[in-house]
Amino acid sequence: MDDEKQNPVEPPVEPTGEPVHLNLGEGSSGRWYQGVTRYQWLILIIACAGWVFDVYEGQIFNITRSDMLLEVLEGDEAAAKAWGDNFLAIFLAGGTIGGLLFGSLADRWGRRPIMIATILMYSIFSGMTYFANDIYVIGVLRFLVALGIGGEWAVAASLVAEVFPKKARAQAAGIFHASSILGTWLAALSGILVGSHWRYAYLLGVLPALLIVWVRASVKEPERWRAIRNSDVGQKSGSFRDLLLNPKWNGLAFRGMLLAAVGLGTFWSVTVAGQDLVRALLLSLGSDPEAAGAKSKFAYGIVQAAGGGAGLLAFGPLCARFGRKPTFIAYHILALLIVPVVCFLPQTYAQMLFILPVFGFLTLGMHSGYAIYFPELFPTHIRATGASFCFNGGRLLAVPVLLFSGWLKGREDVSLQHAVWWLSSLFVVGIVVMLTLPETKQRDLVEN
Repeated sequence: MDDEKQNPVEPPVEPTGEPVHLNLGEGSSGRWYQGVTRYQWLILIIACAGWVFDVYEGQIFNITRSDMLLEVLEGDEAAAKAWGDNFLAIFLAGGTIGGLLFGSLADRWGRRPIMIATILMYSIFSGMTYFANDIYVIGVLRFLVALGIGGEWAVAASLVAEVFPKKARAQAAGIFHASSILGTWLAALSGILVGSHWRYAYLLGVLPALLIVWVRASVKEPERWRAIRNSDVGQKSGSFRDLLLNPKWNGLAFRGMLLAAVGLGTFWSVTVAGQDLVRALLLSLGSDPEAAGAKSKFAYGIVQAAGGGAGLLAFGPLCARFGRKPTFIAYHILALLIVPVVCFLPQTYAQMLFILPVFGFLTLGMHSGYAIYFPELFPTHIRATGASFCFNGGRLLAVPVLLFSGWLKGREDVSLQHAVWWLSSLFVVGIVVMLTLPETKQRDLVEN
């Protein structure tokens, strides 16, 4: 793959009639945004809006699940905890299936109709949760919401990659994925505003459906996709057979999935443990549980999340300058180094607040790379399929990591700090996998 020469196929004109600047290679001079058209900015804004609400729909359950499950299960705390874990598994499964299904359909039928379908799906079924009073109904609705969320990411990531010129592709895709932080903050604010009235937070989830009007009026199919639609290659659009049985692509697909699994597995087992590490420190210093809980939520949800957002935004410019492989590897190495620092060095709450943004920057920032890198690995006729297989297949591979993390952190003979440190060794796997993957900097998108 490294030594394959790709034929540059840049669309001569955007759907709006604005010219595309064909000389904007990543290595050319000038700011990355110079020459980016109004239509390309519009696509990025729409993609970010969809992803923000994607994340909102996923995070709002984490914020409201205690109130929701205790109400629906009539105060049974043991059952509420068990169902909370079950819903996480349901959500991961739904995201995986939705990503694979809608990614394939986007390659076959086009980016715009599938983006509309996925946004409509997660909006409607989130809103329907407002009326749910049965635990099984909630489970079904969470699965359906996850289907839409998994699909929307693959479509939006592919659309941004195909519409933006080569010079601006990494930065635009990085901004797209970094907008997830806004979704997390929106969910946190909604949870605070509604308090124990959790149903209203899900009713707000209907608002993304308004995006459909904007998408329908503004988004056109990328010239790349239209160019191959009726060709011999186009007949294989969205083909899992071509993705998984063709030796040209299947190695990339499985290694990309493993790379995503490292990031997603460490997110749930290491990154989100920042809140627990803060709480454990405060309790050891004599804080009462209620105060420790409030301070740890602020430390994780605001301070660490801000650092994570900065890391997501920084990934695009860094990989545009230094390359995808060096940036991924550097983030993994530095994440591996920062985890023991966070686990064992801070002795006060102030010290923890100082180090948590760096922790968030390094352990979360690499996630922007998935939106940048995965669409660059595959040709147009299976781009959304391949990107989705990598990212959403990684969700499924992350499940055993979550189960092992829960078991390890629950052992009485293992401290939380040591458990998190040991789990961070997964970053080594990410380094090894990245060493085997190709560099895509300054390379045109693959066409066949």
